[in-house]
Amino acid sequence: MNGYAFPLAGTVLTARASGALWWEAERLLAVSDLHLGKADRLARRAGALLPPYDTHETLTRLAAEIEALAPRTVVCLGDSFDDDDAARDLPEPATDRLTALMAGSRWIWISGNHDPAPPDLGGTALAELALGPLRFRHIAEREAEGEVSGHYHPKMRRRLGGQSVARPCFLVDGRRAILPAFGAYTGGLATHAPVLDALMGADALAILTGPKALALPMRA
Repeated sequence: MNGYAFPLAGTVLTARASGALWWEAERLLAVSDLHLGKADRLARRAGALLPPYDTHETLTRLAAEIEALAPRTVVCLGDSFDDDDAARDLPEPATDRLTALMAGSRWIWISGNHDPAPPDLGGTALAELALGPLRFRHIAEREAEGEVSGHYHPKMRRRLGGQSVARPCFLVDGRRAILPAFGAYTGGLATHAPVLDALMGADALAILTGPKALALPMRA
């Protein structure tokens, strides 16, 4: 399996190279910040024109994870849609594809700051999910334990192959895991940003996504 396994609150989780999180014992797949419909939202609000392929690319990557792992439960950790209009106005081919991906598993939508209204696409909409020793939510809380969240889109800049490259990454320590954005058109917050530095412990790892999951000290 192309991923990096780490312990959290008595569980073993795997940070997948794709940016998805896998909890083998529960057969649970978690992804964060899909931001489906972002190109359409930018065009609608600001007149910015981006190639309208972000939703297709994101769903293709998500489909690959579902096919590879056959999860029993899929948890989307908020900001699954770029705004509520994007959820309502998702093109029919994308809606059909998403509906097909949802079939056969328990699908949970965690509300985010971009998409607080529950999507009218089936599944279960929750503010957060408590399962065993873990709590799944969109935005990390400072004093939490056993927390899995997203929101910040962490990225780490490293020199790889002689080039400076910013790679989306997981941030993990003994108390929490913060997932990278899974969406195709998403920016990122540098791992040395003060808000991330304040949330993560001294021993925190950054697990870079890409061709292979690569774990490095967050404060390297």
